[in-house]
Amino acid sequence: MKILFILLIFIFPTILEAKNFNFIKVVDLEDPWGSTFIDENNILISEKGGNIKLVNIKNKNISIINHNLNFLEHGQGGLLDILFYKNFLYISYSENRGDWKTSTSIAKSEFSKKNLIFKNIFQANPPIDSGYHFGSRLAIKGDYLFASAGERGQGMIAQDPSKHPGSIIRINIDGSIPKDNPKFEGKSDWLPEIYQIGIRNPQGLTLSPFDGKVYMSNHGARGGDWFGEARKGENYGWKILGWGGTNYSGIPIGPKWKPGFTKAIHYWVPSIATSAITIYKGKEFSEWNGHALITSLKDQSLRKLIFNDLSNVKEDIIFKNKIGRIRDIQVHPKNGMIYFLADNKLWLMKKN
Repeated sequence: MKILFILLIFIFPTILEAKNFNFIKVVDLEDPWGSTFIDENNILISEKGGNIKLVNIKNKNISIINHNLNFLEHGQGGLLDILFYKNFLYISYSENRGDWKTSTSIAKSEFSKKNLIFKNIFQANPPIDSGYHFGSRLAIKGDYLFASAGERGQGMIAQDPSKHPGSIIRINIDGSIPKDNPKFEGKSDWLPEIYQIGIRNPQGLTLSPFDGKVYMSNHGARGGDWFGEARKGENYGWKILGWGGTNYSGIPIGPKWKPGFTKAIHYWVPSIATSAITIYKGKEFSEWNGHALITSLKDQSLRKLIFNDLSNVKEDIIFKNKIGRIRDIQVHPKNGMIYFLADNKLWLMKKN
């Protein structure tokens, strides 16, 4: 009997762990994409269709904030990630560049609860007529703003450093260019904003409060999702590498990895459709401090990676099929409870 119990722990980690959590619906939303706390009671949420909503998580009041963004909702595009930092608001979005062409753009506004006046601080060029693979997440490290720009379904454009799609962007928070970006340190053919290339559809990006590194997740094709570090001047290999995946037609893309390219910390084959990530720091789940939390769309799961030893990365499935397709994850700044955007709702997860 004891042996059977031990076997069940290894075979069914999801069932055993999920019983420890309580999932509470906070509010209903309309196609939410990004979220950011502005204080312990209020969270801002971007909806792909164009709304920016301020939600009070205590009284569940929702207010819509006016804005001036010139966006185009097209396929996977619309309003994307949103980030509050030192009384300013940063947002990534699919900017309407005319004739159905759009770019993954970033705008900044002084924060207001009534009217946001955004000004662009970055545009991914060239603009492309495609509704696919915008990315796009934001993270701030000191005076640097990191952003992920997807390759818009254009494949090998991610290997062209004279074009922004398929790269990690690093600019200063005022929109200027850091003087130590790769272009100024031996990669003269790179655009000045590009920090790393060779990425497909990076829908997760976060700064670790423990080691100060920026980490990301990439949404692969049929297989080839991964979690890895943003590394200056390096190349993750798309579409030379397939990271273990294949084209949707079933035709192989390329090897999982080969020397000369950045190696991810962890891969998923088949795909789980990775989306937002965070490196957990908080009180509610203090035993998770320093671990990566990976959300997924396809299998609707939350996964935890223990990656302090890169030769022995450990993965736990925290839950699966509980709240729907998970688009974003935020940790409450005071109590460490976890908030998700999933299934057109804002959810709270806490311990029972």
